[in-house]
Amino acid sequence: MSTSEAAPTALFVHAHPEPRSFSTAQMATAAQTLRDAGYRVDVLDLYADAWAPALSREEFAPADGPFKPQAEQMRAVEDGTLDAAVKAHLDRLLAADLLVLSFPMWWFSLPAILKGWVDRVFVMGGVFGGDFGLFGDAALAGKRAMLLLTTGGPSESFLPGGAFGPMDDFLFHIHRGMLEFVGYQVLDPVVTYGPARMTDQERAAALEAVRESVALVAADSKLSVR
Repeated sequence: MSTSEAAPTALFVHAHPEPRSFSTAQMATAAQTLRDAGYRVDVLDLYADAWAPALSREEFAPADGPFKPQAEQMRAVEDGTLDAAVKAHLDRLLAADLLVLSFPMWWFSLPAILKGWVDRVFVMGGVFGGDFGLFGDAALAGKRAMLLLTTGGPSESFLPGGAFGPMDDFLFHIHRGMLEFVGYQVLDPVVTYGPARMTDQERAAALEAVRESVALVAADSKLSVR
């Protein structure tokens, strides 16, 4: 990257309650890899920041009639009355070239605190709808996103015919229904399977694999999408 080019920005949204967890170490490894590649890295640690995940009517100005969350989001964007915390996170989201959702897979999906972040920050009128469309016409079109996650089960459990079935089946609603929906080009996920069952040596090797995978993301803006 030449000195005349602005450094790209990566936003990590991390959702694990234990700072000594492998998930947190994995996030830190990925973040440092991007810094080493010239990225500016912004980290939102939802548990450390005590993020409130529930979208509630109390965060909006009083309205006549039934509470309709997306309509109230649109009105808040138009009126400049978005909740201050939501507005701050939305601004950081819009400023990032790459979004990385970092989390342990719980019940084959996102932890509630991270799903609540999507509920509150993927604001209608701010990232889709209103002046924006969906998918390629949404506000985040042209930007990239990826999932960085851990599982409890081993890798063979997530293969076709495995105990749980293909990992892609579990991630589809996130890839398509959240990230692509608001315009992102979705990159291949980086997954560490069953770190709790690994030895220290195996966990060190797994972190090195994460570093190598994320280095490819930094080096290749044309990484295959899902």
